[in-house]
Amino acid sequence: MQLDLSIFNPKARALIGLDISSSAVKMVELAGNGKDGYRVERYTIEVLPKDVVSDGNIVNLEAAAESVRRAWKRLATSARDVALALPAAAVITKKIIVPAGQREEELEVQVESEANQYIPFALEEVNLDFQVLGPAPSSPDEIEVLIAASRKEKVEDRVAVAEAAGLRPVVMDVESYAILSAFELIEKQLPEGGKGQIVALVDVGANVMNLTVLRNNQQLYAREQAFGGNQLTQDIARQYGMSFEEAEAAKRGNNLPDNYEAELLRPFVESLALEVSRALQFFFTSTQFNQVDHIVLAGGCAVIPGADEVVASRTQINTVVANPFADMLLSDRVRAKSLLADASSLMVACGLALRRFDE
Repeated sequence: MQLDLSIFNPKARALIGLDISSSAVKMVELAGNGKDGYRVERYTIEVLPKDVVSDGNIVNLEAAAESVRRAWKRLATSARDVALALPAAAVITKKIIVPAGQREEELEVQVESEANQYIPFALEEVNLDFQVLGPAPSSPDEIEVLIAASRKEKVEDRVAVAEAAGLRPVVMDVESYAILSAFELIEKQLPEGGKGQIVALVDVGANVMNLTVLRNNQQLYAREQAFGGNQLTQDIARQYGMSFEEAEAAKRGNNLPDNYEAELLRPFVESLALEVSRALQFFFTSTQFNQVDHIVLAGGCAVIPGADEVVASRTQINTVVANPFADMLLSDRVRAKSLLADASSLMVACGLALRRFDE
C-alpha cells in the first residue's frame, strides 16, 4: 500500500498547469520521474468560443469557467490545484538592486517603496510580488530583486474563472516566464545543450506573434507583432462560407477541401515566415547582434506541416518545432502522436505544470 505523503511534501501534491489563452483552455499535469525527469500524466485542450478572451483579458467569465470545467472533466484527474498565468502585457516587471542581508519584512518594505516609483497605479490597486534573483552583478553587498506588479482585477478574473470551475488556484505566474521554464527543456535538446548559442523563440498564437531572443537563459530582446492563426481561420471562414467557430474546428480537424492547402495554407505559411524574418531584422538593427543560431517555433501555428522548413529556408537559420515533452515519459493516458501535434501550443501550460517541482 502506498501512503500519500502530500501533506508533508508539497512537491508530491498534483498541480495542473492551466493556460487560458485567447483561443483555448489548455491543461497539463506532470509527475516527477526519478532525478530531474518528468512524466506527462495527462493533458487536454478545450477550444474557447470566440471573444471569451480578448487581448489577454477575460471578457466572459461564465463562458471561460464553463470551458475550464469541461477541460478539467476531460482531463479525468482528481487534482484540483492549478497554476495560472497572466499575459506579460498585464504585468509590470522591474529589476532593482537592494542591500543584501535584510530580513524578509525589511525587504518587503523596501520593495514597496521602490515599486511606488515604477507603478502607475495606487499600490492598493495592485498585486505586488518579488523574487530575489541572487547577488548583484556589480557588488557583493547587494542583491538583485525582481518586482512584478499587476492590477488586482487582472489577477482576480483568472482566480474567479478557476474557482467557478471548482478548482483551487495556488500559483499565479506570468506567461512569458512560464514559457521560459518550458523553453529550458527544449534548449537541452539543441546541439551542446544550446550553451553560448543565440536562440530565437518565436511563439505564434491566435492573434499575436512573440519573439524572444535568448542566450544562456538570459533574455537579449523581445518583440510582439500582430500576426497569428486567427488570420488563417478568417480566410477559411471567408473562402468556404463558414462561421468563425466552424472554420476553427475544420482547421484543427484538418477536414477542408482539396484546394485549401494551395490557396490558403501555403500563402499563410509564407506570410508566417516573412513575419519571423521581419522580427529578426528588428532584432539585428536594434541590438549589437547580427546572427541567430537556432529558431524554435512555438504556439498553435508551429505545427502546420512544413512551417519549420519554410521558415528555415527564408531565414537560412536552423528551425525546430518546440516540444518541451520530448525527453519525458508518457503515461498510458497520453497518446504520443496527439501530444506531438499539440506540444508546441502547450508551452505555457507545461511551464506552469513545472511549478510543482519548484524548490
